[in-house]
Amino acid sequence: PAAGQAHAIDSRDEPMKLTPGKLAGMKAVSNERGVIAAAAMDQRGSLKKALAKERGGDIGDREMEEFKTLVTEVLTRHASAILLDPEWGLPASKQRAKGSGLLLAYEKTGYDAQTPGRLPDLLDHWSVRRLKEAGADCIKILLYYTPFDSKPVNELKHAWIERIGDECRANDIPFFLEFIGYEEGA
Repeated sequence: PAAGQAHAIDSRDEPMKLTPGKLAGMKAVSNERGVIAAAAMDQRGSLKKALAKERGGDIGDREMEEFKTLVTEVLTRHASAILLDPEWGLPASKQRAKGSGLLLAYEKTGYDAQTPGRLPDLLDHWSVRRLKEAGADCIKILLYYTPFDSKPVNELKHAWIERIGDECRANDIPFFLEFIGYEEGA
């Protein structure tokens, strides 16, 4: 690439110039050296269970929002960005330190344990456009993945990621894909 131009590799292994929106999103979640030093606070189901266990009782929406807000206020003083979920993290996103970017999760928490392949799903009532309008600098998806799943399962996952990538491209926003490796049945 020419000096000063940022490039990435697209799904066809072809270099492409970062668009203004994607470059702005990457800068928003990076520190002054260009390093992404983000804190993750997009946990939902596992966090709710852990807090309920510590409390010895149920945790409601208000408590989840309050916890995420307190964590955001503290951690974003030391992080270039924070990763939150729109279910309980939007109030927290308004309390992040100046200069700290925002990544928003787009996937539902967990997966259907009754179906082989740990198939993902997107949040109801949200789209990349809506997440961007809510303040997201970048979109994040978590995907359980193993190359040893059946071809039909992995083809579903590939198509799902392609659709999300196209949605991010259409909205000119960076797309972060978080892979979690697993072994079926383990």
